[in-house]
Amino acid sequence: MTSDPSARPAGQVDFELVFHLLPGMCLVLDPAFTILAQNAGHARATLSEGKNVVGQNLFAAFPDNPNHSAADGISNVRASLLKVLKTRAPDAMPLIRYDVKPAIGPYQKRWWQITNTPILGDDGYVRWIINRADDVTELVELRNRVSGSTDASR
Repeated sequence: MTSDPSARPAGQVDFELVFHLLPGMCLVLDPAFTILAQNAGHARATLSEGKNVVGQNLFAAFPDNPNHSAADGISNVRASLLKVLKTRAPDAMPLIRYDVKPAIGPYQKRWWQITNTPILGDDGYVRWIINRADDVTELVELRNRVSGSTDASR
């Protein structure tokens, strides 16, 4: 698909270009949780720019932090995705901690608000899942500072 707007008939939208430039962070997953597409905002926020996560299983591309003994990002996201497959309805998750790993260096603590939305096929079953995330790390850290929380696992 070309991203040159002049190469398209008038009124035709380049959805691939729109997806990659959407504000916010999005992945497109298949029902086996393979990453089919990642937009630029998601790549930046998850420190995965330059990595080829497309074609990988979501949880192989974004593993839990092995240095955080209470890490439950994978299990929480998996539960939400399974709920979406079962109910065929969107699932807005509660805030979760799911750390990210830069190409070089240690994991970085991150907090996310994630919504998983199914895209149904003609047969009524989930064909794709849109995984939309908002990085709310600054908000969580601010709340912790204001409340005086020193909970190291948070």
